[in-house]
Parts: sequence; structure tokens; C-alpha cells
Amino acid sequence: MSYESIGYERTDGVALVTLSRPDRLNSFTAAMHGELADALASAEADDAVRAVLITGAGRGFCAGQDLSDRAVAPGGEAVDLGASVELYYAPLVRRLAEMPKPVVCAVNGVAAGAGANIALACDMVIAARSARFIQSFANIGLIPDSGGTWVLPRLIGQARALGLALTGEPLSAEKAESWGLIWKVVDDDALMTEATAIAARFAAGPTRGLAETKRLIRQSALRSLADELVLERDAMRELGYSADYQEGVAAFMAKRPPVFTGR
Repeated sequence: MSYESIGYERTDGVALVTLSRPDRLNSFTAAMHGELADALASAEADDAVRAVLITGAGRGFCAGQDLSDRAVAPGGEAVDLGASVELYYAPLVRRLAEMPKPVVCAVNGVAAGAGANIALACDMVIAARSARFIQSFANIGLIPDSGGTWVLPRLIGQARALGLALTGEPLSAEKAESWGLIWKVVDDDALMTEATAIAARFAAGPTRGLAETKRLIRQSALRSLADELVLERDAMRELGYSADYQEGVAAFMAKRPPVFTGR
């Protein structure tokens, strides 16, 4: 599939996905959703890809939905926004959360509406110092979709989640970091260097172990401690037989860097 709204390239185990509608602040259209879904499916299925890095082209990461792409239905009837969430946004968030490979997001500039929550659906968010996160849904009478109502209170607590969601006020990258909403803030000119280095580190890492860590942590809020301990036992048992674990131990004993293969 050829892409017009996104960029996709693979380098040294990292799939770089770039939202690329800079004239519209990389806002989503149906076509862009289709291309992104295809690119992420390709990255997930490709054994040579062991980490994914997502960013935006131009001066912003993503302004959310392109409202002109779904302003009205034929004949002037209102659009079923629930259908849009069900068809596009919910599957995208699920894929990012469930992909058995680390997903890093490099937020350059504004991340608003669904764009903010898609960034937060990734496993690790690095933001440029000039970046801003905006839950802009309240300004048009909507709720934070794309997992916003789920992830915000879990990351920053109910009071701050409600404040962001009800006011739609921009949150600076530095405050997002101090609140625990994102992993790290870096200077604008260092963003892609830092994000690429992190993605490359994951791509060279023990893929199965990273995938299990991601899965257990993401799902832990749904389970009791007793249940989690059982799952930790099962994961440790399985990973203990992996080639990467054997290599990690051998490298540690030999005092050399490990060479993981993702198996």
C-alpha cells in the first residue's frame, strides 16, 4: 500500500511512522486512518521490526480529527461520531496498547484532541519543550475519546484529569512531565535524536521480555495482586526458556554487552 498522509520507513529494527499532513497539523481523515492502520499492522507483522517510533511532520504532532472530513453527512444530517470512534479511533488505540513491541511517541508541537490521547496510548512519550497537550473536546461539546477518559485519571489522578478535560486548557510539556503524564521533555532540536535513540535501544533489546512487561503493566489495573503474582510467575517461567534470557545471563557473566535477537 502506498501512503500519502503518512510516512513509513524501517531502519535497524525501528519502524518510523510519521503523520504527514503538516498543512492541517496532521489532523486525521478517514484516508489517513486507513494508511496508519496498514502501517502499524505491517510493523507488527514484520519480524525485522522490534520497536515503533511515531511522530508528526511540520510544526505539530496531531490536531486530532480534521473536522472538515466529517462535518456533515450527505444531505446535511449529523454524523454518527460513535461510528467514527468504533471504526477508527478505538482500533488504533487498541493496536498501540496491545502491539507486542514497544511504541515510542515523539511529540513535536501541539497534540490536541484525539492527537493528544493517541500519543498517550503509546508506551513512552518524549515531548519537545515547545509541545502542548490539549484535551480540546469540551470546546465543541464532546468527551475525551481515543482512551482519554481511561488513561488521564490513571496517569495523573481524577482532579487533574477533570481539570484538563473540562477546561480544555493547554498543558505544557514540562508540566506534563512533572505530573507524570509523559516520560521526558527535551529541547526541540534534540527531540528526534532522543526518541530515535530510545527506539533503537528497544529494537536491540529482548523483545519478548519487553512485550510481556508492556502487557502485564498495561493490564495490571484490571487484576488483584494475587492474580498478578500468578501471571508474573507464568511469564517468568516462559521467558526463562527464551534465547534472549540465556544471552542476557551469558553476557552478564562474561562482562560483555548482550546481543539480543528478540527470541
